[in-house]
Amino acid sequence: MADTDEVNDEEIADGEESAEEDGKQKKFPMMMIIIGAAVVVLVGGAGGAYFMGLFGGGPMDAQKSEAQAPSIYFDIPEMVVNLASGRKRPQYLKLKIAIEADSQENIDALTPKMPRIQDMFLIYLREMRGSDLEGSAGVYRLKNELMRRINITIHPAEIKRVLFKEMIIQ
Repeated sequence: MADTDEVNDEEIADGEESAEEDGKQKKFPMMMIIIGAAVVVLVGGAGGAYFMGLFGGGPMDAQKSEAQAPSIYFDIPEMVVNLASGRKRPQYLKLKIAIEADSQENIDALTPKMPRIQDMFLIYLREMRGSDLEGSAGVYRLKNELMRRINITIHPAEIKRVLFKEMIIQ
């Protein structure tokens, strides 16, 4: 029986060691999960603070400085254009546009070239169909194209935006 007692004592000791090892193995993955979650929270918080401008130089700071810069507006004379409609009844587009610029120098560069800008607008707009201007995507494309044409004409000066004051398709 002594042999049996010795075996049982050894088995019990081995069982306790394996239970301790199992406990350590269970603690290790749990600890890694906790550390990983803490790293994610810290990195996410730091990224959020950067974008909110708490560290300075973030995207929100750029928007604040842009919003603080005074804008100068210039009205382009009203235009009425016959749109390309094929053999259907004619369609007309009436536009009132304002130009937004950063400085008076950019507006001053725009003024003497206004006949060229209006000519470019009319030529471009006459090729458009009413369906090209449907929805916000069509209006957005038109704004970008008009702004691109103005900036090409007045280069190296530059405007910030083209603003529609009135747009009627009839």
